[in-house]
Amino acid sequence: MPITVLLVDDDALVRAGLRAILEAQPDIEVVGEAADGAAVIPLVARTRPDVVAMDVRMPLMDGIEATRAVLRTVPDPPRILVITTFEEDEYVYGALRAGADGFLLKRARPAEIVHAVRIVAEGESLLFPPKLRSLAAAHGNETARRTLERAALTEREGQVLRFLARGLTNAEIAAALHLGTETVKTHVSAVLAKLGARDRVQAVITAYESGFITAGAGEPR
Repeated sequence: MPITVLLVDDDALVRAGLRAILEAQPDIEVVGEAADGAAVIPLVARTRPDVVAMDVRMPLMDGIEATRAVLRTVPDPPRILVITTFEEDEYVYGALRAGADGFLLKRARPAEIVHAVRIVAEGESLLFPPKLRSLAAAHGNETARRTLERAALTEREGQVLRFLARGLTNAEIAAALHLGTETVKTHVSAVLAKLGARDRVQAVITAYESGFITAGAGEPR
């Protein structure tokens, strides 16, 4: 089955460009478009996409509020890929904190756009660059610290969380720790459950905001 994608951007040229790039792939299908976040929920309900590629800055409802609305109201919600011009934008970080699963730069090359959609759809890796890691570390807060303390991660779970912050897949973590992939999946699930995190992005945000991982310590491969 193809990866189905809903495009949400107030710029028709951006939507047209993304559609052309994605629909050139045999495993990706664009199932709809919207010009504002306010139109996302009914479109998601009708098209049931795997991924919503959502502009973070829109005039009526921005990507942050639209992300919150989708995750709050849609059963079994889609993965959300934030579209942005500047990766260090506070709006982008706000969308990730709201529950988005990754980000896509508007200036990205076609191959990078396709890769981002596939990565987010699979949910086994991370789109969380160094500049956003620094933002996460700068947003340290007591709630995140208490969440990390209550989680009482085991030593192995802490290792897995650090590897998640580097963007490694389950297979890559398994190779690094000399474990089976299924064992790593179990550890990842335990980390997410203990942190009350929807996905890897939310777990890594908690890791940085709590101080469990410091800026520069979770750099990508």
